[in-house]
Amino acid sequence: MCVSVSDLFLCCLCVADLREIVFVIQSQSNSFHMSWAERQRADLLQQTQSLTQTPPPVLLLHSLTDNEGDWSILPLLPYLSSLFGKNSSWLVFLEEETNVKVTKLLQALRKFDRRKEWFLGKPLHDEESTIIHHYAFAENPSIFKYPDFSAAWALSIPLLDRSGPNLYLTSFNFCCLHLPFFIVALYIWENGHGPRLTAVPELCTEPEHSPTAQHCATTLRRPAPLCGEPVKKEDIFVAVKTCKKFHSERVPVVKKTWEREASLLEYYSDHTDPSIPTIDLGVPNTERGHCGKTFAILERYISDAVPKTSWLLVVDDDTLISLPRLQMLLSCYNPSEPVCLGERYGYGLGQGGYSYITGGGGMVFSRAAVVRLLASDCKCYRDDAPDDMVLGMCLNALGLPVTHSSLFHQARPEDYSRDFLAHQVPISFHKHWNIDPVAVFNRWLKDESVSTSPHGLNKSTKEEL
Repeated sequence: MCVSVSDLFLCCLCVADLREIVFVIQSQSNSFHMSWAERQRADLLQQTQSLTQTPPPVLLLHSLTDNEGDWSILPLLPYLSSLFGKNSSWLVFLEEETNVKVTKLLQALRKFDRRKEWFLGKPLHDEESTIIHHYAFAENPSIFKYPDFSAAWALSIPLLDRSGPNLYLTSFNFCCLHLPFFIVALYIWENGHGPRLTAVPELCTEPEHSPTAQHCATTLRRPAPLCGEPVKKEDIFVAVKTCKKFHSERVPVVKKTWEREASLLEYYSDHTDPSIPTIDLGVPNTERGHCGKTFAILERYISDAVPKTSWLLVVDDDTLISLPRLQMLLSCYNPSEPVCLGERYGYGLGQGGYSYITGGGGMVFSRAAVVRLLASDCKCYRDDAPDDMVLGMCLNALGLPVTHSSLFHQARPEDYSRDFLAHQVPISFHKHWNIDPVAVFNRWLKDESVSTSPHGLNKSTKEEL
């Protein structure tokens, strides 16, 4: 076999570059996600074996420290700086579903001077000022770019060494962390004193075998995994939180859109209305926070009052959700484990804090998780306390992880970057404000024929974009 001088030169460069890269897989501690991340780690190491006898570090984020909030990235930066600040050039972060072609990634990174501060990724931007980013850059939302984590993103070590050790010396707000890719970009930008995100065309979110992905160093493993037959709808109990003032406004939207896909569903209100019908749990309605009502739902779920199921879904009356897509997603999870699934937010993660499932996008609990929660001494401190955050505190005290899925959404489609949604088949959205909720459901969440084959979810929503 003849090897050209250029090939040998490229190989030598690859070896040198690989020794200076640290891969961080943004893994989760749920058993399904751990196995997926381990497969990805094995694939990366297999690729590097053909290039060097000394493989680069490939880290699983969930196992690095005891801080449950490491998923938000910023609390992890000082730790990574202390470990790799003296002997590496790049940190490359990737999600569990990100497929990496190592050689192409090295070629892309080689375009940037590793001695300088670089923040690299595939740029996203807001289409309009949005509540999920606290209306930042309200006058021109598209001016601020943040990375699509699904495409992978990278920090040069000089940037890490400046940002990481100083993290807790800043006045950066760790209070409420929502979407970490925006928060990370905001922190690195440092009110204009730090670098903005630099676009790298080779970091892509195209499907792995797409003909348009020939130039890509990263792609997405699509379709999303279907780990077996979809969970039967008879095995999901759906609890809808409502109140008297929304019986005529919001409940009809649920009935026009997704209620028909539920086999077991109850509406919980502060007023009994047999025309819906609703169930009064004896908890007065509160203007904000519904902790008392939610804990009453959990108690009812494990009682003899409702059929026994493996899964509980708790939603608001203005949540829009695709139950068939949820059934497919749940095929990947073991209901005998304490699974708590949804869109993950965080509170006070820089100083310990806790993660929680944001309620508006839908909170999914395995029966095992509900039993563990109710067996503990964790209760609402007030009926009007924020239910999702109190549940997060309880889960944190029990050592039960919150499992994140980016397919759940706390806000409307308009509140998310168009490119972020383009490679998703979403499961839920939330809020009726300033939209036609039936039209939103029909565009984003309705499948004329939902595939139940191993090829995964219907892609009609993505193709409309």
